[in-house]
Amino acid sequence: MHDLLKLTIREILSLYTAKKLSPSEYWSVIEDRVTAFEPHVQALYLYNPESARAQAGASTDRWMRGETLGMLDGIPVTLKELIATKGDPVPLGTAAVELVPAAEDAPIAARMREDGAVIFAKTTCPDYGMLSSGLSSFHHLSRNPWDLTQNPGGSSAGASAAGAASFGPLHIGTDIGGSVRLPAGWTGLFGFKPSHGRIPVDPFFVGRCAGPMTRCVEDSAISMATLSRPDWRDGTSLPPNDFDWLDFDIDVTGMKIGLMLDAGIGLPVDAEVRDAVVAAAKRFEAAGAEIIPVGPVLTRVMLDGLDNFWRSRFWGDIEKMPEERRALILPYIYQWAEGGTYISGVEAVRGFNQTIEMRKACGKLFSTADAVLSPTNPIVSYPAEWASPTNDPARPFEHIGFTVPWNMSEQSAASINCGFSSSGMPIGLQIVGPRFGDLLVLKLSRAFEQWTGGISHWPEPPAI
Repeated sequence: MHDLLKLTIREILSLYTAKKLSPSEYWSVIEDRVTAFEPHVQALYLYNPESARAQAGASTDRWMRGETLGMLDGIPVTLKELIATKGDPVPLGTAAVELVPAAEDAPIAARMREDGAVIFAKTTCPDYGMLSSGLSSFHHLSRNPWDLTQNPGGSSAGASAAGAASFGPLHIGTDIGGSVRLPAGWTGLFGFKPSHGRIPVDPFFVGRCAGPMTRCVEDSAISMATLSRPDWRDGTSLPPNDFDWLDFDIDVTGMKIGLMLDAGIGLPVDAEVRDAVVAAAKRFEAAGAEIIPVGPVLTRVMLDGLDNFWRSRFWGDIEKMPEERRALILPYIYQWAEGGTYISGVEAVRGFNQTIEMRKACGKLFSTADAVLSPTNPIVSYPAEWASPTNDPARPFEHIGFTVPWNMSEQSAASINCGFSSSGMPIGLQIVGPRFGDLLVLKLSRAFEQWTGGISHWPEPPAI
């Protein structure tokens, strides 16, 4: 790997400031990396190296004049395909959608441009973002850089693959049930889902958040100053903050940290995952925290209710679509969505009400704990070609038991690597904080990263 690919955002900006590296020179290294690895991982959509060169050139001129736009000026970034960029189609991961250019930048894209980031590609996602998989009826199959036979997870599939393949330091995903944290866990990245409204999104949906996916905690923290600026298009957008996103100072002595090893429903936790998470908890205990075993917050009734609500909502979105276009939706997704035709309006509302029950259960837990640790994913990995860890449309959400409650409770949560399986696949530790506890989650994540040293060696393209 080229030495420049190993740099953090802070290190890159330091070299820009010292005029020892220009954004154009750095982009050239990223472009070479994409050329070598992208044919194998298939992470990108609308990859535009010519535009990236022009953006990097403009940034180089700004750095030379001392007139940079913001903290991310000259930093290459990808955005998940669902995040609209003006003039580009938003296929939503499916062949069923007509490709109409977006009229304007979504909030995240607008913030990136305001600060001078080099947006060089969008990243892949499955149909409508409704799978934790790199499988899509529109995009190429995205693969996990650690093992190309394995899935990168999703729905921020391309973002996770791009990050682990070292296509630059910053990739932005979205998360409604774990779609930032799940793929981050399966690819070794740090994936941060802040409190609901901290990063404005458009279109809005219950539980939908966005967050950075990076190789280290600090890179995500740096991006938050840009990403967290309010936007009127998101009615839940939080007020402006004056946080020092890089204040990582924390003493965990006396903190009550819950350890959740049972999601309450879904796939059982693999032994290697459990062992890695328990070992991580012992790190916090050794630093002075009190580790408290806690039970699950999710029940089968809650998850099935959410499933009914999502099916109904999705079927309502597609039922008037021409039949020939509906037929283009990934069969797994379409088969799942068809179940919505049998769900009454009353049942759909009852399903939605289960999101309130999740919120209540999470709130009760945090009345006795300052933070919670759990596995991010219950299993080590699964085949690249599968639509989900079960590959069964009748049981599509058996893997989100540890992640989805915190979307519905609007709490901050992150996934950070806590080890590797015997097969060489990353294992994710989820760190959950209270609502609006974004800085706490970053501090705890940074502390854990410093205790472990983080990941020092990332995947390389296959030898030809």
